[in-house]
Amino acid sequence: MCAYVRECVCVFVLFLRNHLTLGHRWTPANAQIVHSGQACVVKEDNISERIYTIREGDTLVLQCLVKGHPRPQVRWTKTAGSASDKFQETSIFNETLRIERIQRVQGGRYYCKAENGVGVAAIKSIRVDVQYLDKPVLTVHQTISDVRGSYYQEKTVFLRCTVNSNPPARFIWKRGNTPIEQSKDNGVDIYEPLYTQGETKVLKLKNLRPQDFANYTCQVSVRNVCDIPDSSVTFQLTNATSPPALRLSVNETLVVDPGRDVTLSCEVTAGNPTPAVSWSRYPGPLPQRAQIRGGTLTLRAVTSADSGYYNCTAVNNVGNPAKRNVNLIVRVMRNLTFQITPDSNKDSESIQMGRDLKISCHVDAQPQDKVNYTWYKNGVPVVPSDSLVFLRSDPDMVPGTSSLEIIDMKFRDQATYSCVAGFPGSSVPELRVDVNITQSSVTPPTLTVPTGGGVVTVLEGAWADLVCLVDGKPRPPVLWSRADKDLPMPSGEWLVETRDGRLRLTNVTRDMTGTYRCQTAPYNGLNIKRREAQVQLNVQFAPIVDPPFSDVRSPTNQPVTLRCAVLKANPPRITRASWLMNGRPLRPEALNTQDAPTLRIERLGAASNGTYECRISNGVGISSCIFNVSTRAYNPEFYYDTPNPISILKDNNYSYILQWTQKEPKAVDRIIGYWINVRVVFSRQIDVNEPEPGVLMYYTLTDLRIPLSYEVRLTAITMFGVGDPATRAIHYSEPYTYPRPTDHVCGFEDDRICGFTQDRSDVFDWTRQNHLTQNPKRTANTGPDTDRSGTKEGYYMYIEASRPRAKGDVARLLSPLYNVTTSRGPSGSSRVPYCISFYYHMKGMHIGSLNVLLRMKGIATVDKQVWSCSGNQGPEWRQANVLVTPTGPFQVVFEGVRGNSYEGDIAIDDVSITAGKCKQDSPVPNTGRIPSVLLCPGVCNCYTSFFFFFLEKKRIYQNNLQNRRAKCVY
Repeated sequence: MCAYVRECVCVFVLFLRNHLTLGHRWTPANAQIVHSGQACVVKEDNISERIYTIREGDTLVLQCLVKGHPRPQVRWTKTAGSASDKFQETSIFNETLRIERIQRVQGGRYYCKAENGVGVAAIKSIRVDVQYLDKPVLTVHQTISDVRGSYYQEKTVFLRCTVNSNPPARFIWKRGNTPIEQSKDNGVDIYEPLYTQGETKVLKLKNLRPQDFANYTCQVSVRNVCDIPDSSVTFQLTNATSPPALRLSVNETLVVDPGRDVTLSCEVTAGNPTPAVSWSRYPGPLPQRAQIRGGTLTLRAVTSADSGYYNCTAVNNVGNPAKRNVNLIVRVMRNLTFQITPDSNKDSESIQMGRDLKISCHVDAQPQDKVNYTWYKNGVPVVPSDSLVFLRSDPDMVPGTSSLEIIDMKFRDQATYSCVAGFPGSSVPELRVDVNITQSSVTPPTLTVPTGGGVVTVLEGAWADLVCLVDGKPRPPVLWSRADKDLPMPSGEWLVETRDGRLRLTNVTRDMTGTYRCQTAPYNGLNIKRREAQVQLNVQFAPIVDPPFSDVRSPTNQPVTLRCAVLKANPPRITRASWLMNGRPLRPEALNTQDAPTLRIERLGAASNGTYECRISNGVGISSCIFNVSTRAYNPEFYYDTPNPISILKDNNYSYILQWTQKEPKAVDRIIGYWINVRVVFSRQIDVNEPEPGVLMYYTLTDLRIPLSYEVRLTAITMFGVGDPATRAIHYSEPYTYPRPTDHVCGFEDDRICGFTQDRSDVFDWTRQNHLTQNPKRTANTGPDTDRSGTKEGYYMYIEASRPRAKGDVARLLSPLYNVTTSRGPSGSSRVPYCISFYYHMKGMHIGSLNVLLRMKGIATVDKQVWSCSGNQGPEWRQANVLVTPTGPFQVVFEGVRGNSYEGDIAIDDVSITAGKCKQDSPVPNTGRIPSVLLCPGVCNCYTSFFFFFLEKKRIYQNNLQNRRAKCVY
């Protein structure tokens, strides 16, 4: 025994004999989602599921409470898309999902999925409703027939108020400070129009009167949901009110040179109130260097990226906005290219006298229709004739190409032809290309791969040159692409142009391996059939092995075979394979092997435990398989869903039930015990049984000092020695603010409902409400109108029997866990009695049942029914007192069972659990093995359950033999 000393570390060993209790195999239970953020309202939707309401901009925190062993992995997903990491601080692979400043688009149904590899995954969903209220927009309109003459004189006007909100907003119209009531003013009409976006209310002023010229306010409200304040907008209607009008300072299309400054001005010519002018651009936003002053937009040193449609809009919320557009085109002039096309009708690839010849030139320009092409022959402008024909829009070429066609070519037509591209109205200089046309100056191209260049082999990470030799007059550029049409070039482009046919690739990777195609370009040369060739790139890399690391464990004296497989290598032939143990060569290398290198350890023992490495080389690089071989036991896995720490009054101590399973106990030697290291605690020796896979074990740690926390280190022991440890922390804290039975009466007035919680395993939940929060469309003739005190503000808990509830659906409400002890009661009794007192309301034709269960907490949770009532009990609140005698920590469970139909609401109020006998009429005392009895007023069908317990082979069986109907009286 180690005496209690602060900050000491004591160690004790658990030997696997008989005294460590083995539990059951554990599979994951259902997940439950709780909300701990800024929820405004938590309610049950009568149709679908639970809804959490939150205000836009607040922080949402969803927690997924899961059971299961091993500890389940949790992932969050969302309907119509995943719960993206970019929206929250914490990962979606976490029990807690946190979204800062939640936006309206993030509302929807969230799913928590928990799985631990045992059984099926547990999934729970919850709906998040994001509430918001935007500032309303008020616009003024009139019918088209009213446009002529004065805008508002003797006319009908419509004031339209639109707002985006959730939930739907409520509208109030005011003239000045006085609300407008349609029933008291024949000159107005208030209605909701069809086919509008957002919530809309229209105030119609019929045949304007002098009093109609005033300030109008549209006030919107979402009834203070989530403390969202009301919002409003005001408009002053006068006889001068008019829609906006604009005038643009430039034409609808404006072409400018790059580098120039551009100024666009929108002048407001009409509108009352004064319109607000704004600029926008399509596509994309305004350039970053754009400057706006009033209605003037200035662009400095424009580039081709600034081209687009610029929109000027004037808005004063009267009529439709006034808009003007200008198409800004910034000139682009580059890449003047040419093509020489021999007589295509004769399928010719060379220049021949007496045949046709076409010379074409093209410039990449924007706009293309603003380019002028001029042709020269030996420096003299070409005059069109029967033998020289201009083609401005050549159907055989790309749009914007100019061609000069030579018909029936003669000796005189051999000359130098020049194509000049000019840009009228621009300061950009002309672009010129010269083409020498003679029989000797133009020859078809050739494309070849140099000797030995058909296959290029390089090491991964180096650089490679792919070469295709091109010749011809004029010599065309070479275009490179991948032979596999689905693969782009390493640069990401689909085509790469080179002038000399050489393509350099740097930092090559194995993914670049493959065939590359080179081909002549159709421009800057003869426009004939392309020449093509291919080059194979072969990237060599070190072997890829499996497994890169493996933890191998086996019982002592058993053979172990280690195998290192080569998945891929270039070259694939293995030139060297060697084994090492703890860094020392183990055996000679094996050369030229095509099989997976293997190593067999005949008998695993203390001398053969260690780190084994298999090094494999293919002449390019070396890769290794690492094996950590031992007879060491795997780590235990703690079970975290244990009962709360049990407080013991003696010496202010507490105990804790430590539970765990052993990971793969059969993979190593028989486990004979566990080392348990606990800080600030004594040690002792415990005999235990040999663990089985997946079987829950437990051991009770006692004499833990309140309120200290402890670190527990658990290690399995075999004949080999200690295995891998597992560590966890134990923290003592009273689990609820309502920890022990007291005289406190819970009326459910606080939203924390006195520490009561909803059961995770039931079908639906109890609901908290009072008279003021009742649904006005709720089912009549069932459920209470107020709480037990009769006040409208008082709260109670009830079950809603309307859809989607079905017959037999169960809702359970759990009390806090009461940490009582088994100290002796009065008159020598070994148990202390407790009184469960509450009021219930069971009015309706289809009332089901209200049951009270006593849930005993321990290694296994046991529920015992101690009270039950069924059927219609009338419109009054009735009181029940139930006497129970728990043997340890317990909870009280209120179980509501839905009846045949929707008139079956059941409610409870004013609940108390106190030590001692009930103060009212004494209930029937407990006798023999009957756990409890009840007291039901009036004519109530009550049940007392009989339980018999049998002990057989260290297992406890509970058998509920029968239910005896009893008539309960005061």
